[in-house]
Amino acid sequence: MDELLLTLPIIQPQAAAPAAPAKPRKPDWLRVKLPVGPEYAKVRRLVDEHKLHTICESGNCPNMGECWGAGTATFMILGNICTRSCSFCAVATGRPTEYDTDEPRRVAEAIQLMSVKHAVITSVNRDELKDRGASIWHETVVLIKQLSPTTTIETLIPDVKANWAALDTMISGGQEVVSHNIETVGSLYRLVRPQGKYDRSLEQIRRTKDAGKRTKSGIMLGLGETQDEMYQAMDDLVANGLDILTLGQYLQPTKRHLEVAEFIHPDLFAHYREEGLRRGLKYVESGPLVRSSYHAERHVNVPI
Repeated sequence: MDELLLTLPIIQPQAAAPAAPAKPRKPDWLRVKLPVGPEYAKVRRLVDEHKLHTICESGNCPNMGECWGAGTATFMILGNICTRSCSFCAVATGRPTEYDTDEPRRVAEAIQLMSVKHAVITSVNRDELKDRGASIWHETVVLIKQLSPTTTIETLIPDVKANWAALDTMISGGQEVVSHNIETVGSLYRLVRPQGKYDRSLEQIRRTKDAGKRTKSGIMLGLGETQDEMYQAMDDLVANGLDILTLGQYLQPTKRHLEVAEFIHPDLFAHYREEGLRRGLKYVESGPLVRSSYHAERHVNVPI
C-alpha cells in the first residue's frame, strides 16, 4: 500500500479562475404575484376564444395579473411577429404572415363583451406593409367606438419610419390618447433600438401633437442611462409636445436579450417624476413596475 501511494503523482491545486462580475440581483420591490382570480380567468377565456394577441403576454408584462384582474387588457393587433429586432423586447422577430382584415371586428366585439371602460391597443412593427398597417389601426378604433361608444381608447403606435400619411391614418379614428414610446435615451439607441432613430420618434410625437392629440411616451430605466441623459430626454419630449410620460424598470425577458445594467431604486423613480413635472410634462407615471399601459385609464383626463 505504501509503495502504491509513493507512485501516485502529486497534484498541485489549480488557481481559482477570476470571478465573473456579479450581476445585479433583482430587488424585493420587483416581485409580483402570479395572476389569479375570476376576472383574470374571464379575460383569459375571452382572449383565447377570440384568438386575440395581447402585449400583456407577448411582452411578459409584470402587471398582467393586476390589470387583467381588474378586467382590462392591452390588445396587440396586426399579428405577434415584429419586423424589428429590438434588443429589449420579448415579442418574436421575423417575417410576419398574418394580415387579418377581420381582426378589427373581433377586437371590438371582445372589448364590448368584456365591458371595458378604457382600452389600450398596440401592435408590432409592420415595416413590410406600405401603409405600416394604418388601415387596420384606423378600422379597429372606429369599430370599438361604434360598438362601445363610452369606451375611451389609447393607441400605442409603432415607429412609422417617417411615413407621415400612415401616421395621419393611424391617429384619426377617434382615440383619446396616442402613445409612442421612445424607450431609452438618445445615446443608447443603437444598442436598444438598432432600427429606430431617436430624432424620428421625437418628430412622430411632434406631428401627433400638431394634429391635436393627447400625446404619451415611455422610457425604460436601468439600461445604462445617466441622470443627465434622462433630464435631456425629458426636455426633448417636452419640446416636442409630449403630455404624458411613463417610466419603468427594464427587465431582461430572456438570456438572449440585453442584460439589466442597474436596478433603479423607487426613490429615484419618485425623483424623476418630480423632475418631469417640473420640466413641463403634464403627467408622469414613474415606478419600477410601471409599463406603458399601467393606470392608462387615468391618462385620458390629462388636459391637451
